[in-house]
Amino acid sequence: MRERTPWYRRVNWWELIAGIVMIALGVASLARPSLAVTGLVYAYGAAGVIVGVADILRYIRVERYTGFGPMVSLVAGVLSVMAGVVILVNPRVGMAVFSLLFALWFITHCISRLASLSWLRFVAGRGAYYAAVVLNLIGLVLGVLLVVLPTASLLALGYLAGVYLIVLGVESLVMAFVAL
Repeated sequence: MRERTPWYRRVNWWELIAGIVMIALGVASLARPSLAVTGLVYAYGAAGVIVGVADILRYIRVERYTGFGPMVSLVAGVLSVMAGVVILVNPRVGMAVFSLLFALWFITHCISRLASLSWLRFVAGRGAYYAAVVLNLIGLVLGVLLVVLPTASLLALGYLAGVYLIVLGVESLVMAFVAL
């Protein structure tokens, strides 16, 4: 008879800890959505600086080669570092950019879905077609409202980040115990 290992040895502890941390961050984001957006802005500012430095280093490594590519790396690197520093020094700029990009993404996503409705009607039927029309028209109106009211966009981003973190956290918790 084969001896079974105890449950605590079969748990993926890193996955379990990551799940708990993500759920805690998600709850904190839902409690204070503006704090979540501020954290995202700082993370993107830091990422902009890091990516920019990497692009500049890439230019330095390949500058001896001819062509347009190395110069693009230099320009992109300088712009990325500049944008990252601006966001880190003045996070309100990053928040304004986030709110506008989120609203534009919302609008373009809904337009894209509305453009493919004929396919949906063919595949899923009239009920799904009409539901998609209504939902995407509502989404389009919400997207326009987010452009007009950027503060609402920032709050929506914070809430979406919170919900997404909780979903990812629950997924991690499930994955931690899958091996049981």
